[in-house]
Amino acid sequence: MPRAITVLTDNFADWETALFNASARYYFGFDVRYAAPQGKPLLSAGGLLVTPQLAIDEIELDGLDVLLVCGGPAWQSAGAPDIGALLAAAQQRGIVLAGICDGTRVLAQAGVLDHVRHTSNSADNLATLAGYAGAALYQDVPHAVADRGVITAPGTAPVTFAAAVLAALGIAGDELQAYLALHAREHGAQG
Repeated sequence: MPRAITVLTDNFADWETALFNASARYYFGFDVRYAAPQGKPLLSAGGLLVTPQLAIDEIELDGLDVLLVCGGPAWQSAGAPDIGALLAAAQQRGIVLAGICDGTRVLAQAGVLDHVRHTSNSADNLATLAGYAGAALYQDVPHAVADRGVITAPGTAPVTFAAAVLAALGIAGDELQAYLALHAREHGAQG
């Protein structure tokens, strides 16, 4: 069973990793878990009270297939958890890394985006971050970007983010296309 851990912070953006986590757990049979600073309950941007299964410091990389960083305003604050070493270690082990919205800032600060094509909410969202040297590889697109096991997306792209993460984990073809079609139907012709 594939294993996924999503890192959350207070006021995390509910919608950003929800499609991946729900489909990975319910539809594709993943072991899906959540981590937060000190493992304490936190409130989402939408007001959902969440109790994570573990503290960020308790994340074990052995047997982990994907580590996601959900966006939220905490990643722009001085009090944001420092997970740079965790991300670098995960990347060295070949674990799929995924960040959406301000979760991309953490990947940039850890040097994860220095040598892969990537996106974020905007180029300016990453440009002034200490430790970021990947500006030449920034892609100004409204959808997720996947490159060598690293997936990034603006906060407005949860569907392509979920699809790119699932594809990076080997879920592709008709099964993935059918899943995506479920979420795309509302964008079809309206009559």
